[in-house]
Amino acid sequence: MRQKEEDKLTKILRKIAPGTPIREGLENILQAKTGALLFFSDNEETIKEIVDGGFYINEDYSSSKLYELAKMDGSIVLSGDMGKILYANAELIPSSAIPTVETGTRHKTAERTAKQTGELVISISQRRNIITIFIDNERYILENTEVVLNKANQAIQTLEKYKKVFDSKLNILNEYEFNDIVTLENVISVIQRVEMVMKIVEEIEKQIAELGSDGRLVKMQLEELIGGVEKEEELIIKDYMILEDTTSENILEEISNLTYEELLEEKNIAKILGYDIFSDFDETYVYPRGYRILNRIPRMPTNIVENLVQGFKSFQHIVDAGIEDLDNVEGIGEVRARNIKTSLRRMKEQFVFDNILN
Repeated sequence: MRQKEEDKLTKILRKIAPGTPIREGLENILQAKTGALLFFSDNEETIKEIVDGGFYINEDYSSSKLYELAKMDGSIVLSGDMGKILYANAELIPSSAIPTVETGTRHKTAERTAKQTGELVISISQRRNIITIFIDNERYILENTEVVLNKANQAIQTLEKYKKVFDSKLNILNEYEFNDIVTLENVISVIQRVEMVMKIVEEIEKQIAELGSDGRLVKMQLEELIGGVEKEEELIIKDYMILEDTTSENILEEISNLTYEELLEEKNIAKILGYDIFSDFDETYVYPRGYRILNRIPRMPTNIVENLVQGFKSFQHIVDAGIEDLDNVEGIGEVRARNIKTSLRRMKEQFVFDNILN
């Protein structure tokens, strides 16, 4: 999966997913219809600032203890790692000047506390029978596992459709690279499709985090569907980027931060790759270095790929090179040179065949 740091909400969803001790406690309170307000923090100064009164507990967490303490009217304060119950029957006193969109007293307090402290607050509604998470400025309602699972399965189906479109665009790029007729529009189109796929993946990963142990099958489906996609995108960027003062990883990160609307604008991707803004991207021809295709050749070390790219400067020159030319590159002997020629020829035939079938 893309090596992006999980946001706070996703980390929390993973911590309180079905099968975790804290989720068991939350579900018990929900079923008992007693309601509760839980505040999580390891910062003593923050606790002193926001918590008033209550009983100092400082005991190891258990779902049964949480359930019993929730029968009292006040809030419960737990450690940030959810391993300790610190206070019970306490009062949270955030600043009343902090704006809130909530209506109920418990939810108002929860939202203001989260905004003021940046810590996790969970409100369990006695009347509406729902669990609401507040963290920083975010608000998230925990849904029934069955509902989340249905949403995740629907998202997987959507992902399959987007992945097919990406595969189709990639097949075209594969053939065009061998025929030296790639346009900037071909490259941008593939990158757009990858990013659309990855935006759906981010949503599914959040649902998997919320499902906990119930999300194993969804996770397996996801990993099977997108295996190799991210590496493919990084190598495409490495092949076509023309900026010299940055890396493919930095460009990938910049592209991944585009909103959906920004992603649809071809000029945004072109600019990040380092190209001028052309009126017709489909008439602007570009030339791959060869990183992506060469990485498909079996048993090709990274340093050999780099030597080939640096030696020939473009993929088409590598394709046209003879055995002797390849043999002259550092680290490539006659056997490897023949293997490269054979592999490239087979790939070209396969790519043409794939596009005929599609």
